[in-house]
Amino acid sequence: MSIITCSGIKKSYGPLQVLKGIDLEIQNGEVISVVGASGAGKTTLLTILGTLDRADEGKLMINNTEISSLSSKQLSAFRNKNIGFVFQFHHLLPEFTALENVCIPAFIGNTSRKEAEARATELLERLGLADRKTHKPSELSGGEQQRVAVARALINKPAVVFADEPSGNLDSATSKQLHELFFELRKELGQTFVIVTHNETLADMADRKLVMVDGRL
Repeated sequence: MSIITCSGIKKSYGPLQVLKGIDLEIQNGEVISVVGASGAGKTTLLTILGTLDRADEGKLMINNTEISSLSSKQLSAFRNKNIGFVFQFHHLLPEFTALENVCIPAFIGNTSRKEAEARATELLERLGLADRKTHKPSELSGGEQQRVAVARALINKPAVVFADEPSGNLDSATSKQLHELFFELRKELGQTFVIVTHNETLADMADRKLVMVDGRL
């Protein structure tokens, strides 16, 4: 079953055409890697598939919903419920604990504090951070901070998790652990992962490796 289908996706910024007609179908539970040289359009594709930006042309379906038909408010609600993000820079809020950072998307989705904290605690335990949940980001290692970001991406049980260079700031051992974690989560939780990466090891582990060249797959 397809979780994402897009056809004819084009995107320009001023006179620069970044995406030149992307056709792609991603199955539920797949782990997809997207590779290519800098400037090929990988991150632009990820932001459009992740509904953070809109395409100039083309059709995008996610979880049986046509994205172009949604208002900005509807799109925000859809994104919060269906999509998780892991970025190269973890973007944790420094004044909040690991547990509180993980809970934020759940709170935005009007989940009760009790339910959100229970789910966040479960995820942090699953990610080996049970004894770190009251620590603030400055008290965590880079790998721990990134695992908190992964837990935050999973808190609302999204259909798809998009990751943009998720191991870009991690050492090789921590990167390997993070890569293996994605596949364990897919196996246990059935998540679909779309990962933009320059890390060839991670790219080659995926079910499919898509190569972007000059705005096309």
